[in-house]
Amino acid sequence: MRRPSTIGAAGALALLAALALGAYGMYRLGVSRGLDMAATVPAGSGASQRAGAPLKAGDIDPATGKRVLYWHDPMVPGRRFEEPGKSPFMNMQLVPVYEGGGSDGGVTVSPSVRQSLGIRTAEVVRSTLAPRIEAAGNIAYNERDQAVVQARATAYVEKLHVRATLDRVAAGAPLADLYVPEWVAAQEEFLSLLRMRGTDLAVLVDGARQRMRQAGMTDEQIRRVEELGELQPRITLHAPLAGVIVELGAREGMTVMPGDTLFRINGLSTVWANAEVPESQAALLRPGAPVEARSPAIPSTVFTGAVQAILPDVDPNTRTIKARVELENPGFELAPGMFVSVALAGPATDALTVPTEAVIETGRRTVVILAQDDGAFQPVDVELGIESGGETEIRRGLSAGQRVVVSGQFLIDSEASLRATSTRMEGAEPPSPSGAEHSGEGKIEALDDSSVTLSHAPIPSIEWPAMTMRFSLPDGAPQGVEIGDDVRFAFRMGDDGSPRITRLEPVAETGQ
Repeated sequence: MRRPSTIGAAGALALLAALALGAYGMYRLGVSRGLDMAATVPAGSGASQRAGAPLKAGDIDPATGKRVLYWHDPMVPGRRFEEPGKSPFMNMQLVPVYEGGGSDGGVTVSPSVRQSLGIRTAEVVRSTLAPRIEAAGNIAYNERDQAVVQARATAYVEKLHVRATLDRVAAGAPLADLYVPEWVAAQEEFLSLLRMRGTDLAVLVDGARQRMRQAGMTDEQIRRVEELGELQPRITLHAPLAGVIVELGAREGMTVMPGDTLFRINGLSTVWANAEVPESQAALLRPGAPVEARSPAIPSTVFTGAVQAILPDVDPNTRTIKARVELENPGFELAPGMFVSVALAGPATDALTVPTEAVIETGRRTVVILAQDDGAFQPVDVELGIESGGETEIRRGLSAGQRVVVSGQFLIDSEASLRATSTRMEGAEPPSPSGAEHSGEGKIEALDDSSVTLSHAPIPSIEWPAMTMRFSLPDGAPQGVEIGDDVRFAFRMGDDGSPRITRLEPVAETGQ
C-alpha cells in the first residue's frame, strides 16, 4: 500500500517542476519579443508610426495625409534616410520631406515637427516706426550761455570775492571791488553843477551826466551819485548769471585798463552733449528732435533735451558726424568732460514691418521665411529699411497680412536651399567627392580616433549658424590638440553628406 503513494507524490512534483520551467520560458520569450518590438520604434517626437510599425519612406503620414519621400538632417545637406530617428550628425530628430513640396525652394513641415522644432510665426503689419539712434557723447559747456565781465575804465582792484577758476557763483553774486580814479573828477563836476543856482544850468548838468557815462558809469551809478550827493569812486562788479568762473583775469592790487577781461562765466543750467553718430544714420537726424541722455556717474537720472545742430564735420577715422545736443541740467549734476549715452529719436515713418528676429542675412542675400496657408514655407528675398524697437521695415518682398517665421527659420532656410539646389542639379553630373573646402573656428568638446565634436562659430561659406556637431577624422586624431582647446579647422563634405576634417590646429599655433 506504501509504494503507490510514493509514486504518486513523485509524479506530482515532476509535473509542478515542468509547469514552472514552461512558465519561466514563456516569460523570457515575452520579454525578448517585447524588447525586440521596442527596438523597432524610432526615437523622438518627430517619428510617425502606424499600427505599431515605424513609418518608412513611401508611406502616407497619417498626421499630414502626405507621402513621405525621405528623412534628412537640415544642417547636413545631401544625406537622406529611409526611416525616422535621431540624426547621426547632431542631437536632433530627422525631418521628413513630403511629396508635392514643390521644386521652387519651398518646404513642407508636418505639425508634429513644427511643434518639436518650436516654429513660431508673426504677421506682417503696417505700423509707425520711430527710429531710435544710440550714440556716445561728451558733455561740454553751452557756449551760448556765457558772460564776460570787463573793465570799463582804468581802475585798481581793491578786493576779489572769487579767487580761482571753476569757482561756482550765483547770479548777482559780488565778484570784485574796483576803485576808479577817473570817476572822481566827473562826479565832482556833476555835483558842483547840482549845487549851483541858475536858469541855464540844465544843459550843463546834462553835459556832466553824459561825461560820467563816457567814463564808464551806468545810469544806476549816476542816479546813486545824484541821490546821495556824494562821490562814488568805487564799484562792485556782480555776476550777470549763475555758473562757474572759466577765466579769471584779475588779482587784488593790480591795475586794469578799459576792455580788459576780468571774468568769464559759463552757465550750467544747460550743457551741450556732442554725440558721435555714424554717418550712415545722419539722414535720420533732425534739429529739434527730442533726446534722452544718461551718465554712468548718475545712473538714476535721465536728462532730456533736443538736437540743436548737426555739425558739418565728419571724423575720417571713425566715420561719425557730430550732433550737438542741448540738455537741461537743473541740478548742475552734469559737468564738462562727462561721458553720456544719448538716445536720439528719428522722424516717425509709416512702414510695413516684421519682427527683426524673422530676418535672415547671409551676407549675399536677405531672406524671410514666408508661412503659407497649406503648411508650406517659402523663402522670400526682401529689401530692408530702418530698424527700431525689435521691428524692421520691409521695403520690398512682402505685403500686409502675410505671416513669417520668427523661430526655427534657420532650419527651414537650410532645407529650402537644399531643395532649390537639388532642383537645379537635376540631370547634372554628380559633384566631386571632395567638394569645396570650408573653414571655421571652434572649441573641442569630445575627441576620439575617428571623430571630433566641435562647438563652432558661424561658417558663412556653407551658411551654417553657430552650433555643436560631430566631424569625422579620416586620418585619425591629430597630435597636439585635446578636449577644451580652441582650434581652427577645415573640412569637406563626404560622399555620405557627413563633414570630414582635413585640417585641425590649435588657434595659438596658427596665430604665430
